[in-house]
Amino acid sequence: MRIGDAAAAAGTTPRALRFYEERGLLPPPRRTTTGQREYGPDEVARVRVIRELLALGLTVEDLRSIADRIGPLVENPQRQCGQPDSDAPGSHVVDHRLAALDTEINRLTALRNRLALRTYGQP
Repeated sequence: MRIGDAAAAAGTTPRALRFYEERGLLPPPRRTTTGQREYGPDEVARVRVIRELLALGLTVEDLRSIADRIGPLVENPQRQCGQPDSDAPGSHVVDHRLAALDTEINRLTALRNRLALRTYGQP
């Protein structure tokens, strides 16, 4: 399928597919004899996983560091993405993202409590 159809099937835009390709998240697709990109179901599935991981709070840079682990998630969507090998490149990406989220939650909770105290006299 052409880029527009693949993007629609994955719930994104052609521009996003080109961006994922440029950033190394999506392998370069096959090309037609006229040079147009051709995508198959595997590429569409990979884009869906990429979009899911981005929606969970990982960044494109996070995904670049673990791009080799996206394939197994495409093959088995129920698979956990953690790796027991703590020396593997990118093995702490999720841990770092979780820590960043916890820090932001704590900051927002403190902010909320200060506002409630200022407004209502109680957190």
